Order: sequence, then structure tokens, then C-alpha cells
Amino acid sequence: MAYEDRLERGKKRLAELMGDDHVPPMDGEFMELTVGHVLGDIWTRSGLELRERSLITCAALTALGKEPQLKAHLRGALNVGVSREAVEEMMIHLAHYSGWPTAVNGMRVAHELYAELDGLDEG
Repeated sequence: MAYEDRLERGKKRLAELMGDDHVPPMDGEFMELTVGHVLGDIWTRSGLELRERSLITCAALTALGKEPQLKAHLRGALNVGVSREAVEEMMIHLAHYSGWPTAVNGMRVAHELYAELDGLDEG
């Protein structure tokens, strides 16, 4: 597949996940690799729906304790139709596999994001 096609698919996927206002700061080759390969190749593969990929990514980031990335991907997951209930169920499930502290921390990050989002809805 042509590089330009991968890049365009990646840009489309990034917009679906994060919206224009929440793209993390990236420049040059790092941005090209992220958008072209990760989003253009990995996130557009068949076999999993976008919602499923988002939930799996959030689970992995929760288990690894990667807070800033988790918050960004939770935002993306909500943007593509993952419900808050599904996020909570994911955290409950993870508590038994990655440890209670990782799930508690993940819920804290999720609730901080919900507070931000709900604040935006009220303003």
C-alpha cells in the first residue's frame, strides 16, 4: 500500500478517536510513524471493530499504569461509542488480572476525564 494512503487512513482514524482539539503534540518523523503506521496500519486492520481496539488499548494502558496515554485513549474510546459502563466493567475485570491498584488508578483517571467532559457539557 502506498505511504500516502496509509497516512490518510491514519489521519482519518486519529480524527475519529481524538477529534481535532485533542491530538497530542508530535512532529516530524514521530508523527509520520504514529499516524502512518500505528493509526494507518494497525488501527485500520480488519478483525476488530474500532470500539474493541479502543477498549483493548485502554485495558493495556490501565494494566501498565500509563496515565496520560490512558486518559487520551479513554477519551478516544468514548468518542467511538465505548460507554462509561463498559469502561467500569473493564476496570472491574482488570482488577482480577492486573491487580486491584491498577484498576483503582484506572477508575480515578476515568472519573477525572468524566468530570472534564461533564464540565464541558455544562458550559
